[in-house]
Amino acid sequence: MTNSYLTTIFLNALEKMQVKHEYNLIFDIPRNKDHGDLYTNIAMQLAKPLKKSPQVIANEIITNLQYDKELISEISVAGAGFINIKFTNNYYQKQLYQIYSEGSKYGYTDLNAGKKVNVEYVSANPTGLLHLGHGRNAAIGDTLANLYKWTGWEVTREYYFNNAGNQMMNLTSSIYARYMQLASDPDFPFPEDGYHGSYVITIAEELLQKYSQELINGTEKDLEIIRKFGENWCFDKIKKTLARMNIFQDVFYNEDSLYKDGKIEAVLKELKEKNLSYEKEGATWLAFSKLGLEDDRVIVKSTGEPTYRLPDIAYHREKLNRGYDLVVDLFGADHIATVPDVLAGVRALGLDDSKIKVIIHQFVTLMENGEQVKMSKRTGKSYTLDDLLDDVGADVVRYFLIMRGVNTHLEFDLSIAREQSDKNPVFYLQYAYARICSILEKVAAEGKNIDFEKIDLTFLNEVAEINLIKQLMLFPETLQVAAEKAEPHIVCEYLREVAAAFHVFYHDCRIIGTDDEIKYARIFLANITKIVLKNGMSVLGVSSPEKM
Repeated sequence: MTNSYLTTIFLNALEKMQVKHEYNLIFDIPRNKDHGDLYTNIAMQLAKPLKKSPQVIANEIITNLQYDKELISEISVAGAGFINIKFTNNYYQKQLYQIYSEGSKYGYTDLNAGKKVNVEYVSANPTGLLHLGHGRNAAIGDTLANLYKWTGWEVTREYYFNNAGNQMMNLTSSIYARYMQLASDPDFPFPEDGYHGSYVITIAEELLQKYSQELINGTEKDLEIIRKFGENWCFDKIKKTLARMNIFQDVFYNEDSLYKDGKIEAVLKELKEKNLSYEKEGATWLAFSKLGLEDDRVIVKSTGEPTYRLPDIAYHREKLNRGYDLVVDLFGADHIATVPDVLAGVRALGLDDSKIKVIIHQFVTLMENGEQVKMSKRTGKSYTLDDLLDDVGADVVRYFLIMRGVNTHLEFDLSIAREQSDKNPVFYLQYAYARICSILEKVAAEGKNIDFEKIDLTFLNEVAEINLIKQLMLFPETLQVAAEKAEPHIVCEYLREVAAAFHVFYHDCRIIGTDDEIKYARIFLANITKIVLKNGMSVLGVSSPEKM
């Protein structure tokens, strides 16, 4: 709203000045609020091509500006040639009507309308329960998908699961060992590289209940039944855990299908035709040295088993062939070394790897009273994502897992997460929302129907009122920046500032008990704040309770 009007009047002024040179007209918020509401350095950009001092150019621009003095109170030159802009209170008051008219859609922009993005996240193998690292991946990925949707993208949320290879074989042998221990032989050996979690025993117990002793021979058919049973059990648990966080994906892509549908073979064939693969010591190697990387890598072992690179390259080829304008991968820091190989493989197949955006998130450490927590007090076992959800609830889990920069190591403080006070940032936001709901409920109890369309907002002139309006106006831009930078924590920080501005407003500007004109104007402002908080929390996947 702000920048579009300013852009128009500044472009008109520059056209009058017959400026033909390239420039980047941007308006930013000054650090010192005394300097104005926004500023631009356009005069400094034009100093060299116009061969004039920035101050002279700035003054020329201002002379040629035509603007509504009911909206802009002052435009002046400062420092080395910055142009500062101050808006009138009337301008800010008018913005509230715009926000009100957009309501639940306020913040949405169609910047990327017509574009398709695929966001792949979680993608945990169906070999066990989700842990905190998976939780952070899930929270970041789902919030990013929300941000893309709010900025106009057509979004596909995807889960890629590996139900092929050694990990599934290890799960199968682990379940079979526990099954045999329960069914016939308590001393049946457990595989050295097996999965030791108690959930494996639970799977074996359910397997025994369903099949009795039918699978004790361990034939190929028996083991396939066990593998499928274990995979389904784990994947069902994973989806239920994600559902607790209000996370639901559109596509569950099965790695096994890459083999069954011939997509692995197609990649191998094309690489060979391009003379980018070769045989050595019984294995198939990809010539990464021809693709700008230092070392060639094995893509098919001498045993015939592909390394992770091959299915990953085939999978990304398949995603790009689905016609996405952007493919987003969210990985933990332990995957960082694999990224260059996969991107090089995609390039080797003649595809545009610039359409692939890889986001690496750092690990999560669970803390309590300054000490690291590894075991759940409730179960006495390794802390799972479900344990954390049981402990502090889905809203806190989602918010805490995204409230720091993606590439920042996250310390999840249980002591703060359990707090029902301002120390807990989720409580702080939700309390501000609930307080507004309480105010609106009290006003409704008075029995007067308020026509929000006809409220006189010229009564909103207090510093706390204008500061709150300024903060509310930043919401669409905040979502755009968070989406472009792929940093959901930007929205967390913004909403905290909105809540803080509201609390100052609530403290400084009495609502109930004032004259009707002032009261209704302030109620309108509170209602607009409610809209922004609700929209923002929906982006984060956090609920907005009306009572606390």
